[in-house]
Amino acid sequence: MLYADLAYGKNDAQRLDLYLPETSATAMMVYFHGGGLNAGDKDGSKYFAPYLAERGIAVATANYRMYPDARFPDFVEDAAAAVAWARDYMRTHLGCDRLYVGGSSAGGYLSMMLCFDKRYLEQAGVAPTEVSGYFHDAGQPTAHFNVLRERGVDSRRVIVDETAPLYYIGLEESYSPMRFIVSDQDVHGRYEQTMLVLSALSHFQYTGFDHVVVHGKHCAYWNQSDENGESRLGRMILDFIQHVEHLPK
Repeated sequence: MLYADLAYGKNDAQRLDLYLPETSATAMMVYFHGGGLNAGDKDGSKYFAPYLAERGIAVATANYRMYPDARFPDFVEDAAAAVAWARDYMRTHLGCDRLYVGGSSAGGYLSMMLCFDKRYLEQAGVAPTEVSGYFHDAGQPTAHFNVLRERGVDSRRVIVDETAPLYYIGLEESYSPMRFIVSDQDVHGRYEQTMLVLSALSHFQYTGFDHVVVHGKHCAYWNQSDENGESRLGRMILDFIQHVEHLPK
């Protein structure tokens, strides 16, 4: 069941699609598309969101303000607002309380910003503990290349500042469970930067995170099916949710 272009804010870009199971939902996944913060659309979720809905996972896949119209942190604030909307909808209409957040590429940058800099969720009225888990797919943990471009900085530079998810690791006592996805032939530096995030989390002795290295190029799996005809990305997201649901409470 698909409800398209639901407004979670007043800006025309603040729209989401809601994929609901035919029967009761056990959890809600809020997902953000990729595209470098200047391209992409929630419509791409048609390749994996129905797969999850068929298995009892409601999916809210959100658009957000992008370049050239947006400026940092517009897109991060939109992501937090979409999570707040989904949280409220889940409680009011679905009767479940398991909320997950994820994204691919630029969407993975957004999910990491929400995870590691709690101010965005808190400003939207969401406590970090309300998120059951994060699925960070091939996001840039340093200052995003288009955020650097906005500032007139060479987008190839590797900078860790207040716009970088990595900047905030170590400030909290704990984080919700999370899984990182990266490809062994990902965009330049993405694999190494993802490994740096994992190392930083380990250095602070955080637990509850893991990672999966996929063979291939950057996010090549997002619209692909496996040998059984199942969505590859949908299967990865479902595996993560099932993993979290079986963790000791």
